Amino acid sequence: MHPRIEDYAIVGDEQTAALIGRDGSVDWLCLPRFDSGACFARLLGDEDNGHWRIAPEGVDGPCARRAYRPGTLVLDTEWETAEGAIRVTDLMPQRDRAPDLVRIVEGLRGEVTVRSTLRLRFDYGSIVPWVRRTDGHRVAVAGPDSVWLRSEPAVHTWGENLSTCAEFTVSQGEKVAFVLTWHPSHEPRPPQIDPHRALKAAVADWRAWTARCGYRGPHRDAVVRSLITLKALTYVPTGGIVAATTTSLPEELGGVRNWDYRYCWLRDSTLTLGALLACGYHEEAAAWRDWLLRAVAGDPADLRIMYGLAGERRLSEMELPWLSGFAGSTPVRIGNGAADQLQLDVYGEVMDSLALARRSGLAPKPDIWALQRTLVDWLRAHWRQPDEGLWEVRGGRRQFVHSKVMVWVAADRAVRALEENPELDGDLDGWRAMREEVHREVCEKGYDAERGTFTQYYGSRDLDASLLLIPRVGFLPPDDPRVTGTIDAVREELDHQGLLRRYGNGDSAVDGLPGGEGAFLVCSFWLADALHTAGRTAEARELFERLVGLVNDVGLLSEEYDPVTGRHLGNFPQAFSHIGLVNTALALFGDEEAG
Repeated sequence: MHPRIEDYAIVGDEQTAALIGRDGSVDWLCLPRFDSGACFARLLGDEDNGHWRIAPEGVDGPCARRAYRPGTLVLDTEWETAEGAIRVTDLMPQRDRAPDLVRIVEGLRGEVTVRSTLRLRFDYGSIVPWVRRTDGHRVAVAGPDSVWLRSEPAVHTWGENLSTCAEFTVSQGEKVAFVLTWHPSHEPRPPQIDPHRALKAAVADWRAWTARCGYRGPHRDAVVRSLITLKALTYVPTGGIVAATTTSLPEELGGVRNWDYRYCWLRDSTLTLGALLACGYHEEAAAWRDWLLRAVAGDPADLRIMYGLAGERRLSEMELPWLSGFAGSTPVRIGNGAADQLQLDVYGEVMDSLALARRSGLAPKPDIWALQRTLVDWLRAHWRQPDEGLWEVRGGRRQFVHSKVMVWVAADRAVRALEENPELDGDLDGWRAMREEVHREVCEKGYDAERGTFTQYYGSRDLDASLLLIPRVGFLPPDDPRVTGTIDAVREELDHQGLLRRYGNGDSAVDGLPGGEGAFLVCSFWLADALHTAGRTAEARELFERLVGLVNDVGLLSEEYDPVTGRHLGNFPQAFSHIGLVNTALALFGDEEAG
């Protein structure tokens, strides 16, 4: 059977990450960056598309247990056999020059025969490299890619069925280490690391980082694990944070809603900044703010909804027909065509993020206000046009209510900046007028008075979970009847067994796609936030408890969840979901227990 999404854990070095299944197989790894071609792509195909499994000889199933070492991204996976027990420890050390994947096998009891099967396939499982033995290493080369496998001298490796195999025994207390290193094929081999020292350093570094977390409330372990995940999704050279480590994990098993999430979305910006700042991670928040400034620099008409890891704008979408897809879900896509969409909400998200950064005392940067002023002036001339909206629909542009609310946010944050900082210059009267006009239009055209709820777009009877953000961004107070009516309507009409869908399931007229999807996890966190701000804290906490209970065995969340089958759906692990968990915990418990 094909593994489930929730069967995976990740290890990473803040430039890329590997997905490791409960069976001890590394089934996804892109080198050298999150958005590079995968050298292990079994996740989206089969074993012939690349993987690396280490497990007891003859054991085909999952491990007995696994867990991250507390406060780290170091994964321990343990097996029990009739002959004894072993532990495999996986990590990716912070890199100096080259990315390394370290796997250390340790005997816990008895004597166990262990098998390693390494099948490298570059370019998303499509290229079989040439493998040779050099200085005791196995070296795989194809085009620009080169991977070196290093193991203990006593471990014999051989080629078999276009794979590199090894068998060895470990007794209690014995350790056998493997190091897989990528580097450009035209360059000399990078310096070798000591895997055992790398393990000690990784544990110490991660624990020093997590010790800085200021949250001390309920479910602290889940909050810390979410923060570690966000740190793992950070591309540290630039400060950008990818939405997920994967592409094309399906929003519906067997469906076509399979997208590449290895990029940085502006819609996450304010929520990400808020989570990092509130938990005491100002350096990471500043790096994300600085990435944002570089990415959006230029003509405001060219503002994108997402960018590459370093702010790249061309993310051309294409399909990989040689991959059969996760659980048969095709097509498998790389790149993301939604990067070319118009989404007016991103202007509000950028303005809100920079306002939050200013209020939080992040060190100012030259020309931030000039950039903000230019964005708002462009928006004042163009806000009336329809767009594709927050959810990147492919069924045509509409007058989405959330987009207009975020236009209001952009104007509001500009007005407040002038009111609070007299040294700044700008068209205060013009921006105030824009703010009032947008607010009036949304309340007139985006509100269904008969049903007492805001709607997905002007003139529609459909609803959208993004409407729950109306009180959060300050568009209306949380006790306004129009807000409370929207909360109740969204909760009822978008309910999926107690969780929330983004919008009406299967509404192809809006999103332009066949089939449906699961409950979108961040939307359920938004519901908990909205309930709390409306004074219904007991309901909010009950929902939060359920959501925290959906993490997999190592504390990770995907994009969506199917409450009917109990399966995770969508790309994994999902930054948006973990941001939601952190922010909702802070909202519900932060005032009581924050350190």
